[in-house]
Amino acid sequence: MRRFVTMFNATKRSYLVEHGTIEPGAGLWTTPMNSTNSSSPDDNASGFLSERPSALRYDSAINDDPGEVAALVAGFVPERARVLDVGCGTGCVSRVIQRLRSAHIVGIEPEPERAQIARERGIEVVQSYLTKELLDTLGRFDAVVFADVLEHVANPMSLLQLGCSSLNSDGVVVISVPNVAHWSARWALLRGRFDYEESGIMDATHLRWFTADSLGRWLHSSGLVVQAMTQSAGTMLPMYEQVWPWRLMHPYPRSRLIRHLTKRWPRLFGCQHIVRASRLAA
Repeated sequence: MRRFVTMFNATKRSYLVEHGTIEPGAGLWTTPMNSTNSSSPDDNASGFLSERPSALRYDSAINDDPGEVAALVAGFVPERARVLDVGCGTGCVSRVIQRLRSAHIVGIEPEPERAQIARERGIEVVQSYLTKELLDTLGRFDAVVFADVLEHVANPMSLLQLGCSSLNSDGVVVISVPNVAHWSARWALLRGRFDYEESGIMDATHLRWFTADSLGRWLHSSGLVVQAMTQSAGTMLPMYEQVWPWRLMHPYPRSRLIRHLTKRWPRLFGCQHIVRASRLAA
């Protein structure tokens, strides 16, 4: 798992603009109904955690481990592609794509602190929400990346389709989402537990949950065809430092074992599903 994106507002704004509820330049939460809305996905954790989750909880050193999410996402991006990274956060994944695929990255990140860190890592970042008006100024892309973004969004199809509208005719979309059928989630449910956490698969800001099969069906209903799917090992998940017998193992052999189990049973031990998809032929 990696990022903490603030794309909920983008989806709502795009929906409201499209349906004529607000003008493109209007404030996001200017709606005709009296309701209380969250201005950031992190606010969705209210009441589920003892304190608001850190906005930088997924920031880390650049990790191009071939079995983890950043390198797996990069592997699905065409060489030397022009890439739109929606919800690029602090640029952890963008930097790996840039390095491994010689890609030109344009990141979209509305949160100023995260956007600045990404810029310091050499990523071209537009500090904004994703809107049709913004896409019109950015041009076309060979690939659009949603790396651990869509699970934070109440209506992810709207955001996904908006991003895909910027693709070239032969462009691809690359998506990563957490695997809710991970062994840790199954084990918790067997014990009657569904406890939210600050980060990871059970991040309290997640609004949508995916298995491999449900992700494939949802992408098809969104007008996409899955070309390839793989799973990340997630060797650095906090539970491996907390849960018996994993916590008793030395990190190196533990990581090797997790990688082996992920290859053998990817839908059980995989931390994230990573997908490359293209638009269905008209």
